[in-house]
Amino acid sequence: MQIIVTHEGAASARVMQFSPAQMALAAVALLLFLLSISGAVYHFVFLKAAREGWPVVSQIVRLVVRDEIAQRDRVMRDNLDAMAQRVGEMQGKLLKLEAVGERAAAMAGLKAEDLRGIDRVPAPAAPASAAAARAGNSGGVYLPAEPPLVAAGGAVSAAALERALESFEARADWQADLWTLVESRLLEKRLRGMMVPSIAPVDTTVGSGFGFRLDPFTGRSALHTGLDFPADSGTQIMAAAGGVVVRAEPHAQYGLTVELDHGGGLLTRYAHASKTLVKVGDLVRRSQPIAEVGSSGRSTGPHLHFEVLVEGVPQDPARFLAQNAAPAAGSSRRR
Repeated sequence: MQIIVTHEGAASARVMQFSPAQMALAAVALLLFLLSISGAVYHFVFLKAAREGWPVVSQIVRLVVRDEIAQRDRVMRDNLDAMAQRVGEMQGKLLKLEAVGERAAAMAGLKAEDLRGIDRVPAPAAPASAAAARAGNSGGVYLPAEPPLVAAGGAVSAAALERALESFEARADWQADLWTLVESRLLEKRLRGMMVPSIAPVDTTVGSGFGFRLDPFTGRSALHTGLDFPADSGTQIMAAAGGVVVRAEPHAQYGLTVELDHGGGLLTRYAHASKTLVKVGDLVRRSQPIAEVGSSGRSTGPHLHFEVLVEGVPQDPARFLAQNAAPAAGSSRRR
């Protein structure tokens, strides 16, 4: 493309020649310049006019952006409606979770005083008319209402959604604290159960039971302070509950003896062993092997003499052992 430039004062015409690439670059530059100008005019004129309410320009701007604003409002309303539906579903699930939590707390043995340290969700402030309502005779169950999600006119309120989410968050925190307390109480019960004799130390039938019997050595009536479990020598003796070994040594009457302290004044004794598998100070778990059956001490044959003592007083072990029925008075009278 050629452009001829002439001037009456010039002796000759000036010829300017442009290639297609130069023309394309010039067109792009012109387009960018026009876009910049239009953007500047829109920003500094139309937007300022719309904000400050210029008489003519603001009306033109409103006509231009009215459809865009209406479409944006429709999208926001749809999103709010969807959020309100989800919040309603969350509310239903949270109510079910709270009901389950209350039942679990009751099963764990939690009482009202156990929950005093957990802050409940703060109740909304009472309206000014509450005092007037209390003036008359009234009553009934208090069922606090959730903040309304729908404002007057049927529109979903964003502020109400925010309040509902804050309420759900507080209630979820309270539920988390409650479940933590329930878990702690259940673990406490489990630990207490593990520290109470509940399994037979030897898997065999009971010979002599707890109570008065004829002594096998003197033939006189005497109190038998435990249960006898006849078994072959070398049979493993299991801890009836978890505890700490406080004795593992020979005794004149009981022979080679192991004693476990389970806390709270509760102690179990395993007598007439042929061999001990633990030492004083060991921490043992329930059903852990601690000794082997023998006939040491004052005994007529291989068996385990098992005692349960509370504050040093012998108790009937059959009351503690869940696997055993009432002990049958014995076919083997051993002590």
